[in-house]
Amino acid sequence: MKELIRDFPDHLKHATDLVAQAKWKNPAKRFKAILVTGLGGSGIGGSLVSEWMASTSATPILVNKDYYLPAWVDENCLVIACSYSGNTEETLSATKEALDRNAEVAVITSGGQMLSIAQDHGLNALVVPGGNPPRSMMGYSVTGLMAYMDFYGLNTPDYKSAWQEAIDKMKAEADEFYSKAEAYAQQLHGRYPVVYSTDGLAALAERIRQQLNENAKMVGWSAAIPEMNHNELVGWAGGNDQFAVILLRHSAEHERNAMRAEINKDILKKHTPHLLEWRSDASSPIAQVLCLSHLADWVSYHLSEMNGVDIMDIKVIDFLKSELSQR
Repeated sequence: MKELIRDFPDHLKHATDLVAQAKWKNPAKRFKAILVTGLGGSGIGGSLVSEWMASTSATPILVNKDYYLPAWVDENCLVIACSYSGNTEETLSATKEALDRNAEVAVITSGGQMLSIAQDHGLNALVVPGGNPPRSMMGYSVTGLMAYMDFYGLNTPDYKSAWQEAIDKMKAEADEFYSKAEAYAQQLHGRYPVVYSTDGLAALAERIRQQLNENAKMVGWSAAIPEMNHNELVGWAGGNDQFAVILLRHSAEHERNAMRAEINKDILKKHTPHLLEWRSDASSPIAQVLCLSHLADWVSYHLSEMNGVDIMDIKVIDFLKSELSQR
């Protein structure tokens, strides 16, 4: 996993090269809505891209993380199915339903049943390198999804420049990312992580929580401002120093949410001294997300070492899948 985290900027570059080589069929029409369907490490790319596209795309982009599709999906919709292994049962179910409804379907996968479906139905597909944990291949999913948004005629932000800025920064400051992450991990060690974000970073908060769950074997949760100000903030009356808060900030947050974040910090510090504010000095909001995600990956790596756990171990998920297969 250490090498996979280190290679994240290379994944972004390689994925860009794969997209450039892809031969996709042009759509016969424009679509009323886009649905990205996928779960876990395969699905988080959809959540990130949906947030990045919110300020530029007039076409709704939604994310699905279940076996079935919303009722509104029909022949006028594009469904992008993301399953790294190609065998995610929920995503396969949703993909088959999309085909039954005559929706346009495109896929991102490394193989498995998903690639067979794509080949059998002549679907547009981005085939990525296989054999790794899905959570370590996010660079391929976000690149493929943004490329599909471009290809299908949506108004995308300048993600290519953001990619290059993030790649350059992560490579030039590799030692700083690693050492800063180690310092953060020491502050989080032995505590329950709570990841909060301001507007536009909810998907990043979810990604960080997932990485702490899987890599470091830590239970925690994530939520976003301003929504958590209307409910969860009250729960901190029962908070204490067994919790550590990561507060994600960025340069484009709404001015009222920036005020909320500062007030929230004052409130949270009354209940726990463990509050970390994370920002990136990258110029592009998208590059900021990529850099903070990379930082968090290193934090999860250091925490796995401190916790004495196997960063690659997902036996509990394997057990769940085995039980499901027998029923």
